[in-house]
Amino acid sequence: MSYKCEICGKSPSIGNNVSHANNRTKRRFLPNLQKIRVKLDSGAVKKMKVCTSCIKSGRVKKP
Repeated sequence: MSYKCEICGKSPSIGNNVSHANNRTKRRFLPNLQKIRVKLDSGAVKKMKVCTSCIKSGRVKKP
């Protein structure tokens, strides 16, 4: 499964789960991707996986 925004290329980042005893285990922070219909510059409509920051900032035109 692909966890990458098709507009900006945002992908999962890596960090740690930290317990109360300060034990650290690796974890992933996934981008908030939504599958939406996007109107391309050519006028065609296509379904794409886009992060919510691209949708909010207006980098994506909805049909």
